[in-house]
Amino acid sequence: MAPVTTPVKAAAGEGLVCALTFDDGPNGKDTAALLDALRERGITAVFAVIGEQIAAPGGADLLRRTVAEGHVLCNHSTSFADMGNWGADAVRADMQANLAIIREALGDSDARVPFWRAPNGNWGVTAGVAVELGMQPLDVTNVIQDWIDQDADLLAERLSAVMTPGELVLVHDGGGDRAGSVAAALRVVDEKLAQGWRFTLPLGAE
Repeated sequence: MAPVTTPVKAAAGEGLVCALTFDDGPNGKDTAALLDALRERGITAVFAVIGEQIAAPGGADLLRRTVAEGHVLCNHSTSFADMGNWGADAVRADMQANLAIIREALGDSDARVPFWRAPNGNWGVTAGVAVELGMQPLDVTNVIQDWIDQDADLLAERLSAVMTPGELVLVHDGGGDRAGSVAAALRVVDEKLAQGWRFTLPLGAE
């Protein structure tokens, strides 16, 4: 499916389906624990990755594992900078730089990175530039504010409340200590699986 500037917000499939997206990694033990748990449950997800995180110790190994285990990558910029007021040339340069970081880490100059997500959700001109570079903008409005709190019980309550059939949900595995985020996500995933939910990928991931 050719990318379009309107961001994707829907999960593939019908009924009790949801697509998991994880932001700001890869990030050491938190990403590793998350990957372990997703593999045990046979779930694939989208990982929106940051170039600085890939370049950090162990980041490239985690990225390679993420792809090897069937997860889908999303370009999330080289850093945590807000790009909402950047011009197109600056946006393009950063997107291309992060693609280069990703592909160099993977050892594959053609590695597929089908999605783009704007840092902090501030799109500016980034959606149009992403489409020019062959990436589908990906928007996630179902969030749990886990960049503020890391109380696993609170985050699990929030995640259960915002997880909506047919939509995407966002949890962070990077950008700081995210042990609470990972624990909450896995608790809610197990609850939803027991209720008959399925975890798919966003539309356009195929």
